[in-house]
Amino acid sequence: MPGPAGPGAADADADAAGPRTPGPDPAGFDVREYLDGLGAFLAGVANVVMQLSWAPVGHGVVESRVTGGRLTHHPVKRLRTTLTYIAVSMLGSDEERARYRDAVNGAHRQVRSTSASSVRYNALWPELQLWVAACMYRGAVDVHTRLHGPIEPPAADAFYRHAARFGTTLQVRQPMWPADRAAFDLYWEEALGRVAMDPAVHAYLHGLVTGRGLRWPFSLGPRRLVTFVTTGFLPPRFREEMGLAWSAADQARFDRTLRRLGAVQRRLPRFARLFPYNVLLLDMRLRRRLGQRLV
Repeated sequence: MPGPAGPGAADADADAAGPRTPGPDPAGFDVREYLDGLGAFLAGVANVVMQLSWAPVGHGVVESRVTGGRLTHHPVKRLRTTLTYIAVSMLGSDEERARYRDAVNGAHRQVRSTSASSVRYNALWPELQLWVAACMYRGAVDVHTRLHGPIEPPAADAFYRHAARFGTTLQVRQPMWPADRAAFDLYWEEALGRVAMDPAVHAYLHGLVTGRGLRWPFSLGPRRLVTFVTTGFLPPRFREEMGLAWSAADQARFDRTLRRLGAVQRRLPRFARLFPYNVLLLDMRLRRRLGQRLV
């Protein structure tokens, strides 16, 4: 897969011509039925591991000069920003996505490699954003499947088309998003060939998975539980890259736990199932009304 033309190409790509939105959802489809807020708490760290397993993305985060948004330094702020992005991209209006794009672009323009970097990267490169969006989509489907079982094919197709917003909310253009789920599977298999963690990225991610890389008091959480759940949500290729052990007994316990959580979640009203995404979308709207920073 060829890389982008270079650091200067990103800003041009940000304003390139081409469709940005995937179009309206089919009649009868409601994305809120398939977006599980519980996944934000259960699978968030695993998804970060997946995203950062591409060297340009990993180094972009590890070397980032935007310290205010670093997960290891400001986990609450970083969590709010990331989950708000998911909420806006999946539940917000076109106008809200455009405004949040502007805010995220302002932060992303500062994330680019320097002459001292061992890997070339730029947070505005659409190719890298497509990978991150693909990880978000895979994570959302995995969470829903483990909690509630597989999504029926018509709804799965509609959710996939809607999920293009994970990328098109930023610099990814609609034609870049694989045409259907079969095309996505081909993209995913090819993209796995670029998964590679050097010692710097591996150490950073190991600190997240174990909790040891977080600042006090966040490093005092239930480390073993976080590590277990995170490992369970990682596909085998990523577990292997991280060097995380996982047995058949671990898998059985993980599956059992998720089924029980899903049974409880299904009994909750929709607003509770959507939390925290619905609350963060309201928070973003309030911040806009008050003229506060979105990112």
